[in-house]
Amino acid sequence: MATRHDIRNVAIVAHVDHGKTTIVDGMLKQAGAFAAHQLDQVDDRVMDSNDLEREKGITILAKNTAVKYHPKDGGEPITINIIDTPGHADFGGEVERGLSMVDGVVLLVDASEGPLPQTRFVLRKALQQRLPVILCINKTDRPDARIDEVVNETYDLFLDLDADEEQIEFPIVYACGRDGVASLTKPQDGTVPADSDSLEPFFSTILEHIPAPAYEEGAPLQAHVTNLDADNFLGRIALLRVEQGELRKGQTVAWIKRDGSIGNVRITELMMTEALTRKPAEVAGPGDICAVAGIPDIMIGETLADPENPVALPLITVDEPAISMVIGTNTSPLVGRGGTGKGADAKAAVKDRKVTARQVKDRLDRELIGNVSLRVLDTERPDAWEVQGRGELALAILVEQMRREGYELTVGKPQVVTREIDGKVHEPVERMTIDVPEEHMGAVTQLMGVRKGRMDNMSNHGSGWVRMEFVVPSRGLIGFRTEFLTQTRGTGIGHSIHEGHEPWFGTLTTRNNGSLVADRSGAVTAFAMTNLQERGVLFVDPGTEVYEGMIVGENSRADDMDVNITKEKKLTNMRSSSADSFEAIVPPRKLSLEQSLEFCRDDECVEVTPEAVRIRKVNLDQRERARAASRAKHG
Repeated sequence: MATRHDIRNVAIVAHVDHGKTTIVDGMLKQAGAFAAHQLDQVDDRVMDSNDLEREKGITILAKNTAVKYHPKDGGEPITINIIDTPGHADFGGEVERGLSMVDGVVLLVDASEGPLPQTRFVLRKALQQRLPVILCINKTDRPDARIDEVVNETYDLFLDLDADEEQIEFPIVYACGRDGVASLTKPQDGTVPADSDSLEPFFSTILEHIPAPAYEEGAPLQAHVTNLDADNFLGRIALLRVEQGELRKGQTVAWIKRDGSIGNVRITELMMTEALTRKPAEVAGPGDICAVAGIPDIMIGETLADPENPVALPLITVDEPAISMVIGTNTSPLVGRGGTGKGADAKAAVKDRKVTARQVKDRLDRELIGNVSLRVLDTERPDAWEVQGRGELALAILVEQMRREGYELTVGKPQVVTREIDGKVHEPVERMTIDVPEEHMGAVTQLMGVRKGRMDNMSNHGSGWVRMEFVVPSRGLIGFRTEFLTQTRGTGIGHSIHEGHEPWFGTLTTRNNGSLVADRSGAVTAFAMTNLQERGVLFVDPGTEVYEGMIVGENSRADDMDVNITKEKKLTNMRSSSADSFEAIVPPRKLSLEQSLEFCRDDECVEVTPEAVRIRKVNLDQRERARAASRAKHG
């Protein structure tokens, strides 16, 4: 087979926050992707272009960039296509797609934290596809770096994942991505590599160890669709990797769809990536990653082939979903109104809102086009759908994106997707790795005990921190993070990864406190809040519009309590010694979208609008809820 030595395709994989996007920044700058006058204007983490990615500091979508590397020996420039993948297992579909485009991976590991659950997840995917691996130990300048131990832990991880001899003989690069420095010589713990002032050793290791794309000369065209994008002028854009043959602008090709049917289409536009922009091109050869326009309904995993000899490439497969939630139209009394529900501005904004079932369903269908790890199933109600995904975070990100686009939704409590194996119900379990200071060990063990987690492993790094590994049902981790951060005073670090399915664990009670439920519509008054704050923690400010069945706080007891939070002080002409002493109002607890979803019980749901996130009872009527509770109690 022939090879193309002028190109390399590599994916950068790692756990969340180990520095993938930062090191890609350094590669772009040092390969001359930006002119000298642009360097000061380039943002950090330039690949995280999505607003949510910048806010949360994580990569959500796999993206590709290309750098032209000029070897120091003066040879021909080499194009390095880099795929920046998410580190979070919830976005595993993006990782699997990214790996289908490349011939090797760079595994990035933090010099202090070492391999974590998502490192195991992305590495397992790479080893399954028989891809060669380069290990990059990043953040060597961290004061708590422990480089030798981390390298040994990574070797153990490779052995644990049944890597063969070739895969274990990986090269190691030591880097400080923030400073744009890499070396093949191990630096002292806590220092930047001293024998280098650039990423040159990193580039040369990629050229040496990542194989060049191989192809058969004269073979008919085969190109795999691995991602989708959209353009206001060109419509849907398909990102593909050309496996065999050549793809030309204006060429007529066979389009092999997911169902096996074949149709002929014309490539109206062909583009190649240079740095962060796509530039028009005339031809793309084997191993090239390119973008084509002109095929409006093309989907991920499909193949473009030679019309004379159409041969399909295998479809991209992803792991099964583990978490589901019901997403439907907003059914609350405040639907279509602003954050307060009052005023002319709120009425004017109604025109821009998307509140109908058809609009919500169209948006979910659009999400399915580019997100291979999501599923949307019909429910008994015509205005609600069950959306299944990898994890709670992936689904919360989808809801947040829809909210920002002007949709109003009702979102149900996250549930696990069960399976029946040998006649028994099995539920998904996760491997949870937790790093905490020693003094919080007891609290974490207690938290995990309530959630039916079993400890698999515990190690002490000798720096006052303990690492514990638990296997715990996914159900138990819904709502875990907020309580975990409270118990560990915000110092704990926890990450989990899907570990398979185990028999149903039985009932789990993770939230002991009931809810404070508004018993009538109106505006919240400071007078009512002063009297109610002894009963629990409130979630609303004075002046907020509420309705019957809306949850306004957390009760200090286990059962729900209906409260009048709109009660006004009776006005008299008598002076009172305690008149208007409202300075004692405790500031309410503001819940984010993720925290609201975690807080929900089975009979509660979350109302999501562009301005507000409200928790409410599924059944708003107080008498109906009382009857339902009575029927459940007496059978």
